[in-house]
Amino acid sequence: MSNTPLYRLSLSQMVHRISSGECDAVELINACFERIEAREPELGAWQCRQTRERYLQHYRKHEDFYRSSLLRGLPVGIKDIIDTRDFPTELGSVIHQGRQPPDNAACVELLSLAGGVVAGKTVTTEFAYFRPGKTANPVDLTRTPGGSSSGSAAAVADGMVPVALGSQTAASVIRPAAYCGVVGYVGSRGEYSLRGVQPLAQSLDALGMFGREVDDIRLLRAALLRQPVEPIAEPGRPLRILVCKGSNIGECEPAMEQALVQLAGRLEQLGAELVEMHSCDLLRRLVDVHQAIMAWEASRNLCAESQQAAHLSQPLNALLEQGLSMDQQNYLDALEQVSRIGHWLWANPEHQGVDVILAPAAPGVAPKGHDSTGQPYMSRPWQALGLPVITLPGMKSDDGLPLGLQLIGRSRGDENLLGVAHHIQSYLY
Repeated sequence: MSNTPLYRLSLSQMVHRISSGECDAVELINACFERIEAREPELGAWQCRQTRERYLQHYRKHEDFYRSSLLRGLPVGIKDIIDTRDFPTELGSVIHQGRQPPDNAACVELLSLAGGVVAGKTVTTEFAYFRPGKTANPVDLTRTPGGSSSGSAAAVADGMVPVALGSQTAASVIRPAAYCGVVGYVGSRGEYSLRGVQPLAQSLDALGMFGREVDDIRLLRAALLRQPVEPIAEPGRPLRILVCKGSNIGECEPAMEQALVQLAGRLEQLGAELVEMHSCDLLRRLVDVHQAIMAWEASRNLCAESQQAAHLSQPLNALLEQGLSMDQQNYLDALEQVSRIGHWLWANPEHQGVDVILAPAAPGVAPKGHDSTGQPYMSRPWQALGLPVITLPGMKSDDGLPLGLQLIGRSRGDENLLGVAHHIQSYLY
């Protein structure tokens, strides 16, 4: 048996141990709560959470159900922009302090039906935008965990819960997953229900998930789609990977570029065919286009909150002002540019037959300090296009800090993306 502490096991490993009789769910639940109780004072991953006693009481009351369920009654963290019936959902803002939804968001209800139990609400930035919450990076408490799904990434990385839900409008899952050294996945736009998830920009918003292994994401995906966990097919041919350098999109630290080169080289040695992406001006244009779409839509979604500007951060007020100053035609032109560049991406003859795109998930390691959550531009092009993405941990800087790389798939090609990620993850450890 592995000497890995119980709280460090992945969701899929926990489920396997319960199924094999190596341990029971109560042992694993206690291990997670012991970790929360030990680390939460310095990590600050939780906005509010359930007590261990209440959790175990609930579990024992419904133990027969949980023993046969997909998720076995194990704890899940939920980002505090996602409605929960049993916990406040405050959206990272004093404006909504104490807000109590009457119902669970669809994603929360679906996880509950699959045997997941909400351990609590994880810290989010203000309205899932830029103003940081109280969370620190578990790898180095002096650094940002990233955002906006700060608490979810930190809680999974630190072993408080095996999995957590987040959301992404720009880089809110992929960047914190990269900074904290966990797997982060964002589904194709429209792949999962967003009922009960606070909207920021409806053309960009997507549900996200955090885990320690790709198989954890596959379990959550099955629960959210109410489908069985599909077996992973072996690739029938060598992978064809489109490699996008960080400098194609924006400034990128040498350590991150080197990590990309190292993984690409490793995959090529294992038989993958690598294709270098060109026309980086189109990707850089998407960074600006994404910002314009977000500003227009956020200024309409947060119309009530904008009346309380004194309670909003300067960056959020600036975003709303940008959106209100735009002409609608500029917004429509931005949407059209996304469509045209998306067509170019997959119609380009050099990109034919590509399985995934490999790119940096962030400009570099998590920055020092807690006044910012880091730059989001490495994710903006893919989020504008509505593509599924997954961050894989495993690469590190010379001083041991995580350097996350992301794989990008085709729209509605989530199952294929996760299958490729499963195979590539084995090369990272």
